[in-house]
Amino acid sequence: MAGEASSNNRQELRDQTVYGAELQFNNLDTFLKPELSVLFSNADYINGSDTNIVRSALNGVYEFPQSNIITPFVKIGAGYETMSNHQYDNHNGMFGDVGAGVKIALIDQIALKLEAIDMVKFNNFNLDNNILLLAGLNFAFGEKAQPAVPAAAPAPEPKPEPAPAAVAPAAVAPVVAAPVDSDKDGVFDPQDKCPNTPVGFKVDQDGCPTKLTLHLHFASDSDVVDSTGAAEVNAFADFLKGSPLYKATIVGHTDSTASDAYNQKLSEKRAKKVKAMLIEQGIAESRLKAEGAGEKMPIATNTTKEGRAENRRIEADLCK
Repeated sequence: MAGEASSNNRQELRDQTVYGAELQFNNLDTFLKPELSVLFSNADYINGSDTNIVRSALNGVYEFPQSNIITPFVKIGAGYETMSNHQYDNHNGMFGDVGAGVKIALIDQIALKLEAIDMVKFNNFNLDNNILLLAGLNFAFGEKAQPAVPAAAPAPEPKPEPAPAAVAPAAVAPVVAAPVDSDKDGVFDPQDKCPNTPVGFKVDQDGCPTKLTLHLHFASDSDVVDSTGAAEVNAFADFLKGSPLYKATIVGHTDSTASDAYNQKLSEKRAKKVKAMLIEQGIAESRLKAEGAGEKMPIATNTTKEGRAENRRIEADLCK
C-alpha cells in the first residue's frame, strides 16, 4: 500500500508519504476478519529535521456483501507507533484506528484497494489525529470462497409398493417319453415281441420276422453268389442260430429273360444254392426248404437293366 498522511499534532509534522503492507486472514469463520498491517513513513518536523515513523496495527475487517466488481469494507483496531526522532512531545505510543474503503476487482484474484484510516494517538495527554489515504493492489491467495448453497430438501421416501397378489402355480403336464423302436422294424418296444429283429426283415404286427429279401447279385443265367451276397447269407445264418424256433423257406426268383420253364428251373437252382450255404454255416437241413418262383413275382420292371437285376433275388419266408 502507498498513500499520503496528514497530522494535526500539537507540534505538527508535515504531510508525509506512507508505504506499507496489509495481510488479511479470510479463512476464519468470524464476523470480523483479522488484518495485520505495517506502515512506514519519513516525516519532516516544522524545524526541518525528520523522523522515521513505523506503525504496526491489528484490525478487524468487515466486508459487506459484494457485487460483481466492488466490495465495500470497514475496519477497527489498535496499534503501536514508533518514532526515530522524538521532538515537540512526539513519543512512541499506542493508537486506535478506524477506517473504510472498497476493493475493486481488476482480474481474477487481483483488486484495487482504496481506503481512508483515522489513527488516534494519546501523546502526553494530548489527542493527535493522523489521517491516512491509501491506495494499492490486493492479491488473494488460495481458492476463492464460493457462495453458500442452501441444502436441498431431502427427497420424500417412496411409498412401498403393494405386495403382488399370490398366483397359483400353473399345472405342469407330465412329460411323456417318446416311444422307442430299438430295432427299427416299425413296432415300438412295448409291443415288440421280437425286439432284436435284424435290419431288412419284414415283420408282423408283433414285430416278429416273416420274410427277408436277400439282395444277392446273381448274374444273368447264373446261380453263383458273389462275396457281397455271401456276407448276407452268413448274416441270415447267424439270425437262425440265435432264433432256433424259426424255420425258413428259401425262394429263388429270376427276371423275364428266357422262357418261363427255363426261369423256373434257374430259380430253383438259386434257392438250393443258398440252402446249401446255410447248411454249411451250421443250420440244420430240417429247418430249411428250397423253392423256385421263376419270373412270376417281379419286384421291379423287367424293361431295364437295373430292374432285371433287382428281380434276380432270393427271399426267405420265416415260420415257427
